[in-house]
Amino acid sequence: MDETNTSLLLKRPVILKVIVTDKWKEEVQQQLQFQVEQLDTQLQQLEMQGQQMIANIQKQSIIPPPPQVSQQIENIQNQVNQKKAEILERKNQALQQLQQVQVLKLDEEVVQAQLESFFRVEVGDNLVQKMNVEVVIKDGIVEDIRGEL
Repeated sequence: MDETNTSLLLKRPVILKVIVTDKWKEEVQQQLQFQVEQLDTQLQQLEMQGQQMIANIQKQSIIPPPPQVSQQIENIQNQVNQKKAEILERKNQALQQLQQVQVLKLDEEVVQAQLESFFRVEVGDNLVQKMNVEVVIKDGIVEDIRGEL
């Protein structure tokens, strides 16, 4: 029988787990701290840009400003506030992750990412078993591959 008729190549998710080590915790904490600092910088830049745009509009308008100018300023403030809320949300998520990393115990396994791989399935295979695959790493080195390859 022709193999192309009895098997199929599929894509599956692969869970990437890490074994917590001091080195891993330090690297992740540095990454998260850097992310928090970048978000703080974005907040400052956003605030300055908003103030600058409003100042430019106010300079160009007469006093008292007509309703269109007031509406334009209000729209800018709303956009700035919305963007600030998004950035603050991302910052809070990073800070929560930082806290979670700090309390992890050494040698604990933690899901770090989801990857994808291809696999061949044939008639009679247990698809559920073939779909459940994990790769466990410790300081970047593969320690274990779990599941049916």
